[in-house]
Amino acid sequence: MGPATPLRRRTRARPAGAEVASDNDDDVRCEACGSGESAAELLLCDGCDRGLHIFCLRPILPRVPAGDWFCPCCASPSPRSKKSQVAKKPKQFPLVQTKIVDFFKIQRVPTAAAAAESSEGKKRKRKPGGIRLVSKKKRKLLPFNPSDDPARRLRQMASLATALTATGAVFSNELTYVPGMAARSANRAALESGGMQVLPKEDVETLNLCKKMMDRGEWPPLLVVYDAVEGFTVEADRFIKDLTIITEYVGDVDYLTNREHDDGDSMMTLLSAASPSRSLVICPDKRSNIARFINGINNHTPDGRKKQNLKCVRYDVDGECRVLLVANRDISKGERLYYDYNGSEHEYPTQHFV
Repeated sequence: MGPATPLRRRTRARPAGAEVASDNDDDVRCEACGSGESAAELLLCDGCDRGLHIFCLRPILPRVPAGDWFCPCCASPSPRSKKSQVAKKPKQFPLVQTKIVDFFKIQRVPTAAAAAESSEGKKRKRKPGGIRLVSKKKRKLLPFNPSDDPARRLRQMASLATALTATGAVFSNELTYVPGMAARSANRAALESGGMQVLPKEDVETLNLCKKMMDRGEWPPLLVVYDAVEGFTVEADRFIKDLTIITEYVGDVDYLTNREHDDGDSMMTLLSAASPSRSLVICPDKRSNIARFINGINNHTPDGRKKQNLKCVRYDVDGECRVLLVANRDISKGERLYYDYNGSEHEYPTQHFV
């Protein structure tokens, strides 16, 4: 994920070495819990100067924002109220097939062609005959298994459309290269410090099959739901097998140096180069898919670590860096999806995660 944002003066914590002033900073208390403790995590609203802990907000904030921050009362167009700091449940996207097809730009593929591709995918799963060599079994990635009921798939897509619309993003299932950011030519897996593992040819074919299925509306069996504490989060809508490709992490590709002070809490490392000026991140704030809404574990507690059911892996795919979220165990229907946000590059603050 993105680098930790430096602490800003908007909290009641005094900068290191600053003298204690009699400006009644110590009188600031959290509007939600009433405590003045944890000063470094007690935000001061830029509109009303009221205080709120980042972990008392609903949904919580993982860290202190870098830019201006307004409490829910000041940010809301409705009259101010001290009663609740809980964000409103987002408006649901219409469960109308034509609107969903247009939103996701689903391609209408002839039934026969779709069946042929599905059959081809099944053929690759068959074990070859002949003599079997005794060797360590290689674990291959699996394509997701869409829900059989078309109406159920519509509900799944509508849930993602709801989340994207509420966050002001548009759907994209590919990495995007925008003028003024990093060019596609900058995405070179060969620049990865220490090297990057190559995705085997058969797994590349499985990834491409998943992309084709999504293009024609055969969706991963996932629902985006809204939780008062976690915000948008994702849960399995049917049983998912270990090693199933859940999704690729996508968004605008930019240089890390351009985003060091960015407030976005969903940035993902794409390329960690030996030269920091060549390192790349994925920024899903404007264009994204369901990966943006999959939450991280609290890796400060044993119970938090037990929740992890996905792994986030960066691969060299035809010379370019790609990021995949893959099931690292069997996942039951109704189980929420989590992975570890903390890679080797940055320490992401997860101590207040559920």
